Amino acid sequence: MTGIDDIARPDARVPIRETFGIDVDGTVPAFAETVEQVPPVDPGYRFDPTTTMAILAGFEHDRRVLIQGRHGTGKSTHIEQVAARLNWPCIRINLDSHVSRIDLIGKDAIVLREGRQVTEYREGLLPWCYQRPVALVLDEYDAGRPDVMFVIQRVLEAEGRLTILDQNRVLHPHPFFRLFATANTVGLGDASGLYHGTQQLNQAQLDRWSVISRLDYLPEEQEVAVVRARAPWLSSDEEVELVRRMVRMAEQTRTGFAAGDVSVVMSPRAVIAWAENARVFGDLDFAFETAFLNRCDEAERPIYREYYQRCIGHALPEDGSGPWKGDAIGK
Repeated sequence: MTGIDDIARPDARVPIRETFGIDVDGTVPAFAETVEQVPPVDPGYRFDPTTTMAILAGFEHDRRVLIQGRHGTGKSTHIEQVAARLNWPCIRINLDSHVSRIDLIGKDAIVLREGRQVTEYREGLLPWCYQRPVALVLDEYDAGRPDVMFVIQRVLEAEGRLTILDQNRVLHPHPFFRLFATANTVGLGDASGLYHGTQQLNQAQLDRWSVISRLDYLPEEQEVAVVRARAPWLSSDEEVELVRRMVRMAEQTRTGFAAGDVSVVMSPRAVIAWAENARVFGDLDFAFETAFLNRCDEAERPIYREYYQRCIGHALPEDGSGPWKGDAIGK
């Protein structure tokens, strides 16, 4: 099987219109063969034209692309699904508070060699990706630690070199190394309280991202199509109409959040979980409670119940019980 070190450069081109469903002429580079690091293709994925073109610019022209948007809009998945269709190896690193500089760069480790313990330098993911045709995705970019962010700053420059001080080495980027990031905020901090743990970003570093794209929630019909693709058992006319009402429920929470009425918004991921829980429990109301309502502030739950009755057409049971189907979990 072909490995990542066996591929040097893209050896094919794919048409944008046919591959991504965007009304644009032209092609983008791709690899003819798939390797282990290429994400699997999700055939039901819906591409946002603006975001997709920004990502494709990153692959084609080696632009540093930052995608900002609220949770559940599919920022990381968008990059992965573009990479999947280009057969481009893609690695995601979540920049949570536990990822340190040595995790990215590498560190000395004690290993056994011929029955003896020796100290050996283990390369981190950043230099490993940097020297290969890999799309590196920095997830939750606005939650990264300051020491980690300054390591990334040098890599952000297209011709930047990565200095490994522990080994006195200077690494040059692979010609087809690509860098992407996702963030819930635009680097100015979070005043809403939705994204605890995010922080203000160094403006000099933000300036090094050559393409910044904003991804919002999908239009209603597209979101309905996404949910149906993940819940294909909802196929009859009545069930499709139910999915549409579920999506409208999510839209109500987003409108309420924008107006300051509620503090938790329902993402497409939550709608999909709602549909999947309904199949597991055999009860739409209980599925909604377990997928979304139970993590909302108690003081705001009457508002969500009002949205629910308005969109779904009946009130939620106050005691959390519903018309159980006892064999649903065992199906």
